[in-house]
Amino acid sequence: MTAEALPTTTRAAVLTGLNQPLEILELELPPLKPGQLLVEVAYSGVCHSQLNEARGRKGADPYIPHAMGHEGAGRVLAVGEGVTKVGVGDAVILTWIKGQGADVPSTVYGSALGPVNSGAIATFMERCITCENRVVPLPEGLPLREAALLGCAVPTGGGVVMNSGAVTGGKSVAVFGVGGIGSAAVAVAAALGAAPLIAVDVVPEKLETARRFGASHTIDARSEDVPARIREIAGGSGVDLAVEAAGVPKVMEQAFASVRTGGGLCVLAGNVTAGETIRLDPYDLIKGRRLVGTWGGETQPDRDLPLYARMAGEGKLDLTAMIGRVYGLDEINQALDDLESGRVLRPIIAFRS
Repeated sequence: MTAEALPTTTRAAVLTGLNQPLEILELELPPLKPGQLLVEVAYSGVCHSQLNEARGRKGADPYIPHAMGHEGAGRVLAVGEGVTKVGVGDAVILTWIKGQGADVPSTVYGSALGPVNSGAIATFMERCITCENRVVPLPEGLPLREAALLGCAVPTGGGVVMNSGAVTGGKSVAVFGVGGIGSAAVAVAAALGAAPLIAVDVVPEKLETARRFGASHTIDARSEDVPARIREIAGGSGVDLAVEAAGVPKVMEQAFASVRTGGGLCVLAGNVTAGETIRLDPYDLIKGRRLVGTWGGETQPDRDLPLYARMAGEGKLDLTAMIGRVYGLDEINQALDDLESGRVLRPIIAFRS
């Protein structure tokens, strides 16, 4: 595509105020900086992190108005100076997790409202400007729709299991909260041979989904003493790894109480409301229970995303089953509402049929 034929505008869902619906605006595309790319977005995932940001749960937001979305897939329309990782026409995965290549932290779009800010990536838009280290070439055979999940949900959930927890066959795992991140954690843990593999949630349908992804046991947290039940399933000592993907302080405490002494690991991956706290008994730490947080599952995108694509191609990771419903851009606020209510596992925004 010649420079003269490149689009100069894009429709985008923009956060113009906390606790307000996203607005669909037409944005003006600025010239590419060195290290940047223009990508035609085919599909975008919708993440709880973005939901919490829109609802004001992350605290004050000095960048409003700004574009949103941080996981997707599409095709490269143009590349800026110095970009060598991908070329025009290449299909790519879009991810907020930094990989190899140039890092350009921000873009400012024009609009009728004035400047609209964006970080290094924004995917709730038909065309986005991103940078070289936020794209990974699309592995052969992986559909663009399913590839959108590899931008956040799968590498975060799967990364906690594969990288943070170093799960191998026979290790015991409990996953708290079976949404997008939690379902990916269950699926990857199952593929790696975790046993027992326990899923915990308060929504029966999500527990059924966890079974389909490979959970050997499920626990309805509304009616059971979760740590006691997990210790019972795990032979009395607790699990090797607990993944907290619900973003709820009480659940974080339960997850920590569920890991074994003498080396059990609890990883906090859920997005909690800013300012909320958890209570722990320090003696549990002294006894060898470990607690860490994660920001993306220690993922190295250029190494890990092709691995997840290969797992999907081998039938070990059902990406299609993780997609709850496909929405149009004009339905973005409905997608956020459905995600918040638990009606869908992982919403996907489609920008083309």
